[in-house]
This record gives sequence, C-alpha cells and structure tokens, in this order.
Amino acid sequence: MNSNMKVVIVVVLGVMMSMILPHFMKVDYQTTRTSAQKQTSGTKEEVKTTEIAMATEETDTATPVPEEPAPQPETIIVPSDEPVDTATPVEPVVYDGMTMSELSEKLNRSLKSTLAGTGEIFAKYTVEMGVDPYLAVAIVLHETGCNYSCSTQVKQCYNVGGMKGSPSCNGTSYKKFNSLEDGIYSFVKNLKTNYYDKGLTTPEKMNKKYAASTSWATKVHHYINKIKAA
Repeated sequence: MNSNMKVVIVVVLGVMMSMILPHFMKVDYQTTRTSAQKQTSGTKEEVKTTEIAMATEETDTATPVPEEPAPQPETIIVPSDEPVDTATPVEPVVYDGMTMSELSEKLNRSLKSTLAGTGEIFAKYTVEMGVDPYLAVAIVLHETGCNYSCSTQVKQCYNVGGMKGSPSCNGTSYKKFNSLEDGIYSFVKNLKTNYYDKGLTTPEKMNKKYAASTSWATKVHHYINKIKAA
C-alpha cells in the first residue's frame, strides 16, 4: 500500500469517527442523566418515608394526655334574710304572766305538809281545764288545813277538797281516792264541771253551793292573797 492510500484511509476514518462519536456521547449523557434522576428520586422517597416513619413513631410513643373531667354544675346558695334562731325554745306563758314551771314553783311556796311539791300537778290540771289555779289551791288550803298540817282526809284518803261520795274515807261521807294525783285531778274536775261550767267562777258565786258558811268566800280570798304574795 502506498502512502497515498494510507492518507485516504486515515481521512475516511477521521470523517466517520467525527460523525459517530457525538452520537455515542449523547446516548451516554442521556443514560447518565436518567440514572442520576432515578437515584435522586429514590433518595427523596427514602427521606420522605423516613420522615413519615419518624412522625408515626413519635405519635405512637408520646405520653397520652388525660381527658379533662366535664365541668360540674355550680351549686348556688341563696342567702336568707330571715335570722336563724338557735336559742332554746321559750316556754309559753300559761297564767298570770308565768310559764308552767314558774306557776308550779309559785304554788309550791304555799303547799305544805302532805301536799308539798304538788304545785306542778295543780298547775297542770287547772291550766288544762281553765280553772283559776290560785282559787283551786286556796279552797284546798281552807278545806284541809294544809297551810300547816293536812287533815286525815288528805293523809289517808287523798281527798284534797272535802268532796263527798264513795268509796268512803274511813266510814265517813267523804270520798277516798287511789292516789294524791287522782284526788287533785278529781277536785279540779269537780270545780270545772259543777262550778265553772255553770258560771260560778268566783268565791262569792261559789259560796252558797260549796259551803253553808257565809264567810267561806272571805276565807278563800284570804288564801288567794297569800298565794299571790308568796
């Protein structure tokens, strides 16, 4: 082969290489770019997946927040204008501005001998039946002598008002009672039924029916005044 032919071959090869080489370079560039894009996309997906996993893990392992209890309705206390009375109940007045206790004590100051301490019984029955307690006790003191020493009728038969009837007290016309309280009750009941209910409410109005002596009312008044002053 002569030198001219070698030159021609070299020139032809150079032309062909100049035409083929850019094509291969383009293909290699596109291949490299596609591979890089896939790697980048994969990396982003991995980052995104990692972030989601971390967020999920944090949510799962977080301390639960306790629920707040539902608000309860508020109790409203409305103050009252009325004062609260915490004092001991006051005993009512029953007679002559006195309570039952005070009346009993007052009557006891005039009741002696066998009738000592029976003021509460006299007060109870006279107030219940609407009979003047001063008048009732005054009649008892006059009829039985209990301002000093009670009569046998009182001591043995519990007859506090000189009442007559049966059963007999020791064979007399005076009545015998089962107890001192029974005798006091029957006496006050007698004043209520046979005197007060008939309008005989004072010693003067009762005198003629209760005793034959015309001075009976005066003597009863004497005891009434002593009881009031006691």
